[in-house]
Amino acid sequence: MTGFGAAPIVDIKVDLTSTKDRERRPFLSNVKIDLTKNYELYLLIVPALIYFLLFQYYPMYGVQIAFRDFIPTKGFWKSEWVGFEHFQRFFRSYHFWILIKNTLGISVFQLIVGFPMPIVLALMLNEVRHKGLKKFVQTVTYAPHFISVVVLVGMLITVLAPRNGLANQFVRLFGGKSINFMAKPAWFKPLYVLSGVWQHTGWSAIIYLAALSGISPTLYEAAKMDGATKLQKIWHIDIPGILPTAIILLILNCGRIMSVGFQKVFLMQNDLNMISSNVISTYVYRSGLLRAEFSFATAVGLFNAIINFILLLCVNAVAKRASETSLW
Repeated sequence: MTGFGAAPIVDIKVDLTSTKDRERRPFLSNVKIDLTKNYELYLLIVPALIYFLLFQYYPMYGVQIAFRDFIPTKGFWKSEWVGFEHFQRFFRSYHFWILIKNTLGISVFQLIVGFPMPIVLALMLNEVRHKGLKKFVQTVTYAPHFISVVVLVGMLITVLAPRNGLANQFVRLFGGKSINFMAKPAWFKPLYVLSGVWQHTGWSAIIYLAALSGISPTLYEAAKMDGATKLQKIWHIDIPGILPTAIILLILNCGRIMSVGFQKVFLMQNDLNMISSNVISTYVYRSGLLRAEFSFATAVGLFNAIINFILLLCVNAVAKRASETSLW
C-alpha cells in the first residue's frame, strides 16, 4: 500500500534459525580463502608450531606428578595422589625463604642495573655521526653476546683467581690483599649481574636502535628549528619514541623475575658461596635429578612458574593502566 509522500510497505521475513549459520559462513570462507591464498606463509610456521606442541605443551602432561607421589615404575596414573603435600613441604622447609631471597635478590638487582643499560647505549650510539666509530663500538659491544656461558664463567674464574688473576694483581699493586672473589658470598650477586650486563647490553640495544630508526626525521628538524639542544631532543623525542618498546620489554622481564638462569648460576656456584648462590632452579636440579625426588622438584618448579605468571599479569595490568601499552 502506497500513497503520496509515503514509502511502500514491504513485508520482511527473518529466518532466525539460520542466523548463526549465516554468521559463520563468511568467517569460515574467509579463512579458507586466506589459507589457500597464503599457504606458503602458513607452512613456514608449521615447524615452530610442532616445536611448541612437542616441547612446550605436551610436557605439561607431566605436571600432574607435582600432586602425586610419583614412582617411575608405576607411571603417572598409578602413582598415589597426595594433593598439595609437596607444596606444603617446600613452604615449611628451611630453604624456602633463602631460595626466595636469593632468586629475587639476583633478579631485581639484574633488572635495576641491566635493564636501563641497553637504553643508554642505544641513545648514545644514536648520537654518533661518524659511521666508522659507530660500527666499531657496535661490534665491540655486540661481540660478548656470542660467548658461551661456560667460556664466560671460565674467564671470570681466570681473571678473578686469588693468586695470578688480573683483578688481584691490581689489588696487590695498590697495596691491598688478594680476594677470593668466587668464594665470597657477598661477591656472587655483583659478579653474576655485572658479567651479564657486559655480555648482553650491546645485543639488547639492537631493538632500541631499531625503534629509534623508526622515529620520523621531521621531528628532529622541527626541534632543530626551535633551537633544541641534543639533551632536549633525547628527552622529548628519543625517549618517548622508544618508550612503548621499553615498556613491553620491561613487562617480559618482570614475567621472568623468578627464573634466574640455571646454567650460569650452577657454573659459578661452589660450597663456599652456596648461601647466596642457591636459587630455585639449582634447588630443583638437586632435588629432582641428584636426589630423585621427582614429585617434589616438579612442585617447586610449578610454584615458580605460577608466581612468574601472576607477576606477568599484574605488571601488564599496571602498564596498561598507566601508559596504555601492554602485551594484550
